[in-house]
Amino acid sequence: MKGLAALLFIAIMTNRLSQVFRYAEVRWYCVIPDSFCGMTSLALALSVLFGKKDNCAYHFLWLLGLFGGISTVIYATFVDQGPTIFYLPTISGLVHHSLSATVVIALFMFRQIHITYKKWYCTFFGFTAYMTLGAFLMATFPITDAFHIVEPLLSDTPLTAWVMAPMYAFAYALILGITELCRKRKYPRVTE
Repeated sequence: MKGLAALLFIAIMTNRLSQVFRYAEVRWYCVIPDSFCGMTSLALALSVLFGKKDNCAYHFLWLLGLFGGISTVIYATFVDQGPTIFYLPTISGLVHHSLSATVVIALFMFRQIHITYKKWYCTFFGFTAYMTLGAFLMATFPITDAFHIVEPLLSDTPLTAWVMAPMYAFAYALILGITELCRKRKYPRVTE
C-alpha cells in the first residue's frame, strides 16, 4: 500500500510541478492542488503514507478518488492542453488519476477501509476543508476558480461544487445504506 501511495505522491507532485513551470512566468502557487482530483490524489497519498488503517481521511477520499480517477481516465477534459498526450501536464494528470482509483481499490482489497455510517462526519469535514482551501487560494493568488466553486466541472452544466456536494452526499448516503443492509443481512442480530 505504501509503495502504491508513494507512486501516487510522485505522480501528483510531477503534475503539480508541471503546472508551476507550464507558463512563461513561474507560478509557485500552482504546486497547491486547486481541484478535487488533484487534492484528492495528494491527500490520499499522504493519508496512506502517514495515516493508520481506516483513518477518517479514507472515508472522505475513497469515493472522490474512485469516481474522479475512473471518470477522468475515461473522459479526460484536459487531453487537448498540449500538442500530444505525452505533454507532461497531460500524461502526469492521467497517471495520477488512474493511480488514485487504483489506491482506492487496493484499500478495499487489503481491507484498509471499512465503510460505516459511524464515520459520515468525515465527508462533512472533508468538503469543508476543500471549500475553505479553495476560497483561500482564490483570495490569495491570481486563481479565478478553485474546486469548481465558481465555474462548473463541465462547461454548460450546473456542476459547481455547490451542486456536486449534495450529489456526493446523496450517493455516499446511498452507499452507506446499502453497506449497512448487506452487513445486517450477512450478520443478523441474534435475539432471545
